[in-house]
Amino acid sequence: MAYRALLIGSSIIVPDIEESRDLYSQGFYGKPIGVDKPRGRDFDSPLKLSLIEALYLLEKGVIRVYKPGGEEVSVEDLRAVLEERPRLRLLYRVYTDLRERGLVVRPGLKFGADFTVYRYGPGIDHAPFVVHVVDPGEELDPIEIVRAGRLSHAVRKTFTIASPLPNGKIQYMMFKWFKP
Repeated sequence: MAYRALLIGSSIIVPDIEESRDLYSQGFYGKPIGVDKPRGRDFDSPLKLSLIEALYLLEKGVIRVYKPGGEEVSVEDLRAVLEERPRLRLLYRVYTDLRERGLVVRPGLKFGADFTVYRYGPGIDHAPFVVHVVDPGEELDPIEIVRAGRLSHAVRKTFTIASPLPNGKIQYMMFKWFKP
């Protein structure tokens, strides 16, 4: 069974509460609207998915996306929206790789990163990694690396840089504090 989601503007919403609970509890996808820290299935609001999550779930056949008029949105249609934004393309490649490795990927904004990555999920364990995605040709400012490293160390997470390579692989670089 595929869950029904609606494309409203640039948002993708799972309006049915029971379907929202199921989808969230299956892999911590999306965010219940108006709920800061959901605990499992204990919420009563629709689920809002990011474009990246929605495309991943649509490709896997977990959701079906519709426009408000009832017209179905294809994988190609949703991918075309993502392709218009080069940064989202990079983020999607890393998101997909991490999810395929069985990890739970959540937004990392509050830690100054692109993603926060859990082994099991929020409320079950603490995220051991914060991931910042960079284009392979992008120059990195050493000060930014130190800043990100200090922040991630302060919150007990491993700062990781992920770089999608042209060959389809993702290169991960993890930083740890070292005291001589």
